[in-house]
Amino acid sequence: MTLTDAATPAPYPPAPITDFAGLVAVITGGGTGMGRELTRQLAAAGCDVAICDVSDEAMSETIELASADAESAGRAGVRLTACVADVSDAEAMNEFAAHVASEFETESINLLFNNAGISGASSIVTADHADWDRVFAVTFGGVLNGMRSFLPMLMQADRGHVINTSSVNGLWACLGPTGSHSAYSAAKFAVRGLTESMLVDFRMNAPHLTVSVVMPGHIGTQIARNSMIAAGYDPKNMSDDAVAQLRQQIEDSGIDLAGASDEDIRNLMQMRAELFENAAPTTAGEAATVMLDAVKANTWRVLIGDDAAALDTALRAQPTEVYTESFMAGLQADGHFTGGGLIDG
Repeated sequence: MTLTDAATPAPYPPAPITDFAGLVAVITGGGTGMGRELTRQLAAAGCDVAICDVSDEAMSETIELASADAESAGRAGVRLTACVADVSDAEAMNEFAAHVASEFETESINLLFNNAGISGASSIVTADHADWDRVFAVTFGGVLNGMRSFLPMLMQADRGHVINTSSVNGLWACLGPTGSHSAYSAAKFAVRGLTESMLVDFRMNAPHLTVSVVMPGHIGTQIARNSMIAAGYDPKNMSDDAVAQLRQQIEDSGIDLAGASDEDIRNLMQMRAELFENAAPTTAGEAATVMLDAVKANTWRVLIGDDAAALDTALRAQPTEVYTESFMAGLQADGHFTGGGLIDG
């Protein structure tokens, strides 16, 4: 056979997915935040949706809201299902995939949103190794497990798209020059790297599939609260031992807490979690809309929020200055990243 005899390969990328009606979507971290809002918007668009999370209660709320959205949009026949699963557990994710296949009686899915993640264990120097590994295992390992568990079902689809949630911390590995953020940033850089590698991998080995890497800035979600709970620091029910550990961590960062009572620290963490969610410049619903619009446009690199766009521009303009006080001061002078704490959701 000569080269001219070979079949002409299909053009890549394939046409975007512009209509979600009748498709099947899988979303990790569907109990709250962007995962919940993706579920609601997809259900209203006529898409069957399967979600997983570690909180059955949170997922029940998501399913109830999404069902109402679907009915209001005239999509009462949409199927929704939920499965309790820790994304860092490969076997649990395999069981989630089996659940989707059984509940929807299908061998294929069209959309995979690897969205779940937690933060914490900020320092490679001072953080407990188990805590650091847990953050990385959920935030990157969850994406890897999601890919491995659902790739067979994506391969069976006529057309599929994967959306992996990285972060602006996949561009910028800190929370400013005095805010170490090592486990989360390492995980989000890894998510970005894996996703960008899939651009070529899919073109070569699965040309019916496309992929997007999403890099949100500060989104109004419960990731701050959820991450505290995952680390044993539930601000509503923090034990004395947990308060003592947290006090030590804060003091190690250079903040004097000599005059703060244990109850003051509990209240401080509660306020920080509420402020992160309520004072964000971008809502979880707005972020979900940007993500779905990116699928429809087949956009592979997705920044969410004016703060994310400003950071991306600044990083390109000052690549060697990004971990200096002046770089952070410039972002904050323009009104970005002034709230501290976590970044995305």
